[in-house]
Amino acid sequence: MDIAIVSAHELTPDTPAIARELARGHRVIMYTRCGAQGTAIEHVPAGPDVELSESDLLPYIPDFSAGLRQRWRKHRPDIIHAYSWTSGLAAIAGSEGLGVPVTQTFHAHPDDHRPAPVRRLECAIGRRARAVIAACADEESELIRMGVPRRNISVVPQGIDVERFHRQGPACPRGDRPRLLHVGHAGAASAVAALVAVPDAELVIAGGDEPGVERLRALAADHGLADRVEALGTVPHDSMPKLMRSADLVLSLSPSVPNGTAALEAMACGVPVIASAAGAHLDAVVDGVTGFLARPDRPLEVAQRIRRLLGDATLRTAIGYAAADRARSRYSLERISMELLRVYEKTCA
Repeated sequence: MDIAIVSAHELTPDTPAIARELARGHRVIMYTRCGAQGTAIEHVPAGPDVELSESDLLPYIPDFSAGLRQRWRKHRPDIIHAYSWTSGLAAIAGSEGLGVPVTQTFHAHPDDHRPAPVRRLECAIGRRARAVIAACADEESELIRMGVPRRNISVVPQGIDVERFHRQGPACPRGDRPRLLHVGHAGAASAVAALVAVPDAELVIAGGDEPGVERLRALAADHGLADRVEALGTVPHDSMPKLMRSADLVLSLSPSVPNGTAALEAMACGVPVIASAAGAHLDAVVDGVTGFLARPDRPLEVAQRIRRLLGDATLRTAIGYAAADRARSRYSLERISMELLRVYEKTCA
């Protein structure tokens, strides 16, 4: 099968990883507007070669789609998979008249406070695409409410690299305090609030830009926690396995969870997870078995689960093993690529 992957934005780490799995038996080319270089990545010039916001990117979508059309007329793919709504616009326009089916992944929850014009475009793309891939059951429900035919929706979760994220391996240095790690800026304020009710533990926060980091440090100081909260800002993805393995618990408390990658990667490392009861976490985390779910706007509820896990080493170990097993068996890149191929084959039939 000849597979074209389209990303108008800079490629996220998981996209090339999935493409490599698909390329084991198929021809895969990733078409991107900026940033990425490498084997099986084709750069389609359109606007400045820097990452742009959605609103700044829109004027360059016609140039991007024209570049795609030119390439696809010379070498027609069997299937096109667009990541993000801007990529979907370009893919649909670029494939016009070629008879190539387009599959769509929105890459963010379609009900995630999107502006009304964007929502309308997403609805149109969702109905135009031959298949729409949802990352979780919650997203599937929202796509149906948008008007996407149920028969055109397939649920394929986010895959993770279980060869990189696994139980055994080096860990970052740490002190004697129990360590909590919150991954991502969204929801980190809830983790700080929960720490008030967890004496002696430290909280490390990975993610966020400099203004966001300063706000978290100020929040920690307001709660009297400045000596127990460390906000790292952006952490390279390659460094995350060592950081996760250094933690006793990983928190992922964002109220909006399009794919649940952070929680899944922590699970793969065998670290118990306390995750917000939302979005993809509802599919990924088996509450009480592979981690705990909690309402992120209830810091005392989060703190209760933290104290329970920190106070019971046997429970932490059991949950860690169960989490690692679930991550490897259900969310490996190999399995996810096979599920994507089934969607492609069904769409092309």
